[in-house]
Amino acid sequence: MSYAIDTNVLARNIQENHPMQAVAVGALEALRLQGAELHVLAQNRYKFWAIATRAPEYNGLGLSIAEAWGELENIKRHFRFLADVPAIYPEWEQLVTRHAVVGRNAHDARIAAAMNIHGITHLLTFNGDDFKRFQGITVVAPDEVVNQQPPQSYEQTSPDQ
Repeated sequence: MSYAIDTNVLARNIQENHPMQAVAVGALEALRLQGAELHVLAQNRYKFWAIATRAPEYNGLGLSIAEAWGELENIKRHFRFLADVPAIYPEWEQLVTRHAVVGRNAHDARIAAAMNIHGITHLLTFNGDDFKRFQGITVVAPDEVVNQQPPQSYEQTSPDQ
């Protein structure tokens, strides 16, 4: 099984003393032990850099440029990178118009678009509600992996099914 790893999991994975660090680390380790392919998208790398170098008082990690670069290098070593390709933009346009996405949720639509184009159906994230609107994406919370609970699928079905 292949998973896209959301930026919040990447950040919590390295944020010592954060209450979510243990579950982020545990989920990534459990997925690796299960043989899952773990992917990061270009957008996740950009967003990670922004979070890593942002001051803690603004919900960042407060890392120096050298520290952030080192963590980005770790991400490159431990996760398969899925690059931006031209097909992502038209897919994003369809998603934001179909689902009336506004504001900062447009970033989540871009993640969904890249997942669709790359054929990745599972997303490991702490913010599952942000992705409910996007069909074809199975949101997996890190604590579900650690506790071996089945992932939440937000596939929309008709009332007849």
